[in-house]
Parts: sequence; structure tokens; C-alpha cells
Amino acid sequence: MKIRPVILCGGAGTRLWPNLKKHQAKQFIDFGGWTLFGKTLERVKRPLFDIPIISTNYKYLKEIKRNLKKHKVKKYKIILEPAKKNTAPAILSSALLQDIPDKQPLIFLSADHLLEKVNKFNYAINRNKKFLNNENIFIFGIKPNTPSNQFGYFISKRKKNLNNVSKFIEKPNQTKAKNLIKKGGYWNSGIFLLRKDSLINNFKKYQKKIYYNTVLAVTKSKQRNNIYYLNKKAFIKNPSKSFDYAILEKTKAIFAIKLDTPWSDLGSWKEILLMFSKNKKKYYKKKNINYRPWGNYINLYNGNNFLVKELNINPNGILSLQKHFHRSEHWLIIKGKPKITLNNKVFIKKPRETIFIPKESIHRIHNPNKKIVKIMEVQLGTILKETDIVRYKDIYGRAN
Repeated sequence: MKIRPVILCGGAGTRLWPNLKKHQAKQFIDFGGWTLFGKTLERVKRPLFDIPIISTNYKYLKEIKRNLKKHKVKKYKIILEPAKKNTAPAILSSALLQDIPDKQPLIFLSADHLLEKVNKFNYAINRNKKFLNNENIFIFGIKPNTPSNQFGYFISKRKKNLNNVSKFIEKPNQTKAKNLIKKGGYWNSGIFLLRKDSLINNFKKYQKKIYYNTVLAVTKSKQRNNIYYLNKKAFIKNPSKSFDYAILEKTKAIFAIKLDTPWSDLGSWKEILLMFSKNKKKYYKKKNINYRPWGNYINLYNGNNFLVKELNINPNGILSLQKHFHRSEHWLIIKGKPKITLNNKVFIKKPRETIFIPKESIHRIHNPNKKIVKIMEVQLGTILKETDIVRYKDIYGRAN
């Protein structure tokens, strides 16, 4: 029996846009001919998978249809949630469609994750689907490559050829993350594999209110072609709970599928800038190099309300003490230890460290080292022009 993929596509991605009222949801951001949602659609087009189900809201329907057409996905089902109630009701409503057999395996995927080495992922699904029954749940864990405090972790123990999850840890600090990695902790990717009857049984056991309200919302839903409009009156009675809190933290029949493969939720500009740095060759164009007295910068990608650059600052190079009226900036240090002034404070930053430059803050970069400093920068705002600059001090005579 094929695996039925369910793509959860209701997130807003507001963490990336703290100062913009109008912004794109993360899963639909164009990163140069591709989106995270598009990557997810391509991942489930393989023979292993059945017709995909997309759980979303009215706001994203047009964008979802556009992506489905672009990626030539002709058969699909869309479930529209009338209100935001977190992932537990969204996951359950997707599984309650009548054409899904009770024993069919379901895999729940976030629309905004970047997963590489897809063959490894598919192999892991095939290897573990035989262990599915009417109560257990398998979660996908990613082997950490750094002690990140941006992701949740879990600890598991090997029992009878399966990795039984014994503990979940929600976004620990960096010190605790280091200790978790030493103990064999994995990142919780938020990808779940289980049978339909297991999902229903777990909700009946641990979340009766969500179960009955969601059953009613699906039963009374209106269907137009392949789109299901959930009944609002029933659905809004659901409490807002994540699937992790509602089910995973309560059941003991939970097992881990461990993956050692590149993965990211691109949930911060640091992760996005790391992605651009890693894939610089795909975005680099010689004509986009701009030379300055302190070194050079390269425009790598100009997106919707964001611009990604690479700054290369020569030894003893100093950018002007400056501010911008229309944009904020995130900087990620790739190489070297720059001296950064931000308003009245001075920082020495190391590789992989970041700093946020708010709009209208006074700032500058100085490279006091003997080697080039390399910084990835993203500018955020509705106006991203080089003319948006006020220079207070400049050793090259360019002050306003």
C-alpha cells in the first residue's frame, strides 16, 4: 500500500519579517526559481507516495494552486481550515477523509522544510513502514551537525530493532544542546509516519474533544471538486494544540527513524544565509561584484522585500559609520573576526555568529585582522537601494 503524504501548509513565517506587515509565508518565498513548498511537492511525486493532501487556509489557496500547476501535480486534495488551531486539529482532519483506508500509512510533512538526499529519506520510510500498527507513531530525527537552540530534540533507546523515544526536549539553550548531542540526542524534524487507525486511536484516547469536534467539522464540510471546506462552527470549538503537545508527549508507543542527512527548516535568516553561502555558485554572477575602498560586495539574490549579499572586507578595511531609514539587516559571519559597532556598543564576532542591525541604528564594520573578513548579509525592507544611507564618518572621504 502506498504512503499518503499530508503537507501542512498553514504557517505564516512571521519570525523572518519582524518589521513588515505584508510579507510572504516562508514556504512560498522564491529563493531563485524554487520554493520550499515546491521542493516538498517534488519530494512526494515519487512512486512510493499516493495522491497528496494539502492542509492549509483560505489565505494561501491561490498560491498553492499556482505551485501545484507549476510542478505539474494534477491529482491532489486540499483541506481548508476556517481558523488557526495549531497542528493537532489540522493533522487529524486530513486523516479523516473517507477515501483513506484505516491501515494506510500517512506521512505528515511541513511545507517549509529543506531536506536533501531524498533517496535516504524514502529508503527509511520503506524500511520502517512494516512496523506500523494501530497505535504506534514514528518520528523522523535528524543527526545534529551543530548544537542549535532553534530546534527541539529527543532521546531514544534501542529496543527490539526499534528506537523507542524516551524524552522530548523543546529548544534547549546551547549548553544543554551540547550535552544532548553527547547523549545521542537528535533534532525533532516534525515529520511523522503512522497509520490512519493509529492516529484516530491516539486522538480518541488522549484528545477526545479535538477528535469529536474535528470529526464533526469533516462530516459537515463542503466539497467542491478536490477542495474540502471544513465546517467552521465545529472546527473553532477545538483548543489550539500542537500535535507534539496533544499526542506525542502523552503516548509511549513512539519510535524514531534516525537520518544523517542535511536538513533545515530555514526558520531564521541565519539558516537562510548559510544556505546561500553553501550554494553561492548557483547565484554568483561576475557582473554583480561591486568594488569599494574597503573591499567588495556581491549581490547574490534580490528577492521579494529582501536582498542577499556577500561582503568581503580587506585587512584594515573600515566601512563608514552609517544608518539606513528603510531597511534592517542581518549579518552572518563566515570568515574572520570583524569588529562591529552598533549604536554605542562594540562587538567582536566569530564565524557562524550573527548580529541584527535594526532600521535607523548607527553601525559600522571594521576588519582589524590580517586576512579578509567574509560576511553574508540580508537586507529587509520595501526599499532596498544603495542611496538609502547616511554616512556620519568615513575614512575614505565619503561622509554625507
